[in-house]
Amino acid sequence: MDSKFTNVDNFFDLNSLNAIKVQSNQSDQSSKNEALEKAAKQFEAIFMQMLMKSMRKAQDVLESDSPFNSQSTKFYRDMHDQQLALELSNNGTLGLSDLIVRQLGGDSSGYKPSSILRNDGQVSIRNNEASKAVEKLIPSSDTRTIEQDIPFALSVKSEQTPIFEQPEDFVRALAEPAKLVQNKLKVPFEVVIAQAALETGWGKKIIKTEAGESSNNLFNIKADKYWQGNKAHKETLEFEQGAMVKQVAPFRVYDSLNESINDYISFLTSNPRYQKALEQTENVEHFLQGLQSAGYATDPNYATKILGTLRKVTSLLAK
Repeated sequence: MDSKFTNVDNFFDLNSLNAIKVQSNQSDQSSKNEALEKAAKQFEAIFMQMLMKSMRKAQDVLESDSPFNSQSTKFYRDMHDQQLALELSNNGTLGLSDLIVRQLGGDSSGYKPSSILRNDGQVSIRNNEASKAVEKLIPSSDTRTIEQDIPFALSVKSEQTPIFEQPEDFVRALAEPAKLVQNKLKVPFEVVIAQAALETGWGKKIIKTEAGESSNNLFNIKADKYWQGNKAHKETLEFEQGAMVKQVAPFRVYDSLNESINDYISFLTSNPRYQKALEQTENVEHFLQGLQSAGYATDPNYATKILGTLRKVTSLLAK
């Protein structure tokens, strides 16, 4: 077995982190310095793992029809990526750990090494070993080079859902994204915000995944048989024969609020049953009644409730 590999810590060995902590408490300076170097490499491994995860996400859209696009396959793939990230950091692939050691170790002279940043401020590959490793991970189907893919992958980082303390926070955050719907479907953006506000309790009740992360599902669109993305199961109340019934249903999960907005547009335009509602979108009551009649929600007062919420949205926008 390659001796170089045996010297690499295992990503899933929790004792390695505790060993670093113990070593950092030693009295001699050499042990402290060694612990700092190891901790810096652990941090670089986390950064490398985030980078790989972003690149994987950027390619997931191309793998929707792949037989390997399953949760179990992705689970073991992520385990492989985590271990590989640690190995690359131990090799000093990015050079980020060197920068951390220099900063925390008190060496602030020449603070920005050229191995980390180029003149244009973009992340640079330190050596060919990283390029080859990433090429093995993400086979490129176009003319992009690995060096081009690194800043691209960083820009695709997962967007976190903002916290909406007050209704005005929700309205302010959705004002511009909702105008995408207005531009595409001619639905007044205030109506779009009102529907999302009703569905999510002004952003405070957005459905969460089993991991506790936001689904970013602004319109509570369910995951039907045509949905290929992730799902979040949630207990919901549905009206059946005039009575409210509890059900557990799967809902779509998005990477961002903007993705939810775009899928809302696609969901309405691609579904024939909503075509009548889309015929006169400038007429708010016609549009909302059309959604209700087409079965967007089982609540018989769905359109009326959105109109009531719309009044508050309008007043908040007028402030």
